[in-house]
Amino acid sequence: MAWRLDEAVEHGIIDNTVEGTTTGKIWLAGRDEPLILSLNGDCWRDLAGAVLEFENPDPETDAEAISLDTEQTGIVGDMTASRKARVPSIDEDEMDEFMRRGKEIPCNWSNVLYLEWFSEINGRVMIETTGFTMKISDREWSMDADAEEAQKLANLGAMRDFLTQMIRRIEPDSKKPGSKDGVRTEMNEYEWEERLKESDRLTDAYQEVLEKYMEDPESERKEAFVMGWDGLLGSMADREEGNGDYDDFDDEDDDEDDSGSEWMSADDDDDEDGDGDPWEDGESHPLQASAHEIAMRAFTLVGRDGKQDSPQERLVSNLMQVTAKLAGVLHDREDEYEPEAGFILAVLKRCLNWINESIGACGELINVEDDPDHKAALEHLRGEIFGIRDGIIEMRRELKQS
Repeated sequence: MAWRLDEAVEHGIIDNTVEGTTTGKIWLAGRDEPLILSLNGDCWRDLAGAVLEFENPDPETDAEAISLDTEQTGIVGDMTASRKARVPSIDEDEMDEFMRRGKEIPCNWSNVLYLEWFSEINGRVMIETTGFTMKISDREWSMDADAEEAQKLANLGAMRDFLTQMIRRIEPDSKKPGSKDGVRTEMNEYEWEERLKESDRLTDAYQEVLEKYMEDPESERKEAFVMGWDGLLGSMADREEGNGDYDDFDDEDDDEDDSGSEWMSADDDDDEDGDGDPWEDGESHPLQASAHEIAMRAFTLVGRDGKQDSPQERLVSNLMQVTAKLAGVLHDREDEYEPEAGFILAVLKRCLNWINESIGACGELINVEDDPDHKAALEHLRGEIFGIRDGIIEMRRELKQS
């Protein structure tokens, strides 16, 4: 997971006056010596060629941040002071009242200071805030639009490399530990535990991806690329070029059952060899696509306050767990391996627990909601969450029968 330094920062400086190199120093509360940044790559165009100075008016000591390695050598990620994000337009007291009543928090679009890098020692480190004071110097050199796009592509590659190390996918040769003399045998407890650990790593990675790109207009494409879902990227390209009959990810207008039965019918009469499995080419599974859309809608509807026990946080975080887990077992398939039914059943069982938690949290919000329109939106959302639960139950039933 990423190191998030927002609250611990006292002040700092980012220097990109030498093209191709970004350096800097960042002082953290409770730490005597600053972090020393020595990174390959450039900032986005708004900071490229300049020196950025920033200060946090209200720093707080963070024990984890203090333990960071002093020498932050590595590669730049996205570094900009112009990244757009929705920021609450009310103060904290008003936010508490809105969240207590389950009301949608009013937000405005605002520029965010977003500093991200990939340390050779610590991995992904980032600062994301709207509360710092900033000063940008005159530029020593200028970046054009093409160079900025090239840098952004390099940043996507760095994110993908980081996630590859984080997920640590099991290599194809070791993906069939229950195979002996070409005959498939049942996996033992240790082998299943390794599978579930990989699924957990996929979940953690995908949650980072959702948080980073959820408000990006190209979120689907960027999520697929950094997660290594190249088959999904291919089918998205085919869909855009008109080379295939691909449905949109939004299933609201789709009258087909999202239970997953389509996924289970790979060996029907039209596909005797099983080559018609829609997931071999990376096409998004309808159940996972629906869960993703509902999680994003829940975030838009109620937001997240970071308080673990609040119904808003439990609703969104549990739905994000579900969509990440489903992505792990339904997206992350390679030609050399298809997850065993038992493994998928185990993951789906976990998903049912999170779904039930999210339904309960949504019910709490409905019970305290006074605004009839917002209450109706929450009730509709809860109905769709029930639909995801029904789809998971149906998929489990079909897997057990098969």
